[in-house]
Amino acid sequence: MDKKLYDDSNWREESIPYHTGKQVELLMDGPKSLAQSWQMQAMYGQWKKRNGYHKLDPKENEGQLQSSMKEFFQKQKDQGI
Repeated sequence: MDKKLYDDSNWREESIPYHTGKQVELLMDGPKSLAQSWQMQAMYGQWKKRNGYHKLDPKENEGQLQSSMKEFFQKQKDQGI
């Protein structure tokens, strides 16, 4: 995996002032269930946006998303299917 352009080793400590209650417990103790891990992932995403790191993530592969249903059906018709 590529090296990240930012240091996220202490994102939990940096996020504590922005959260309260159960979320702070989750940041300090870590997730104990799948649902808690989803919540942690959401908080990590918020941390990245808050610090501007979300702009450094790789772009979505748009090349595979370009065809439409009309083009699909035209290709199927051309092949005799």
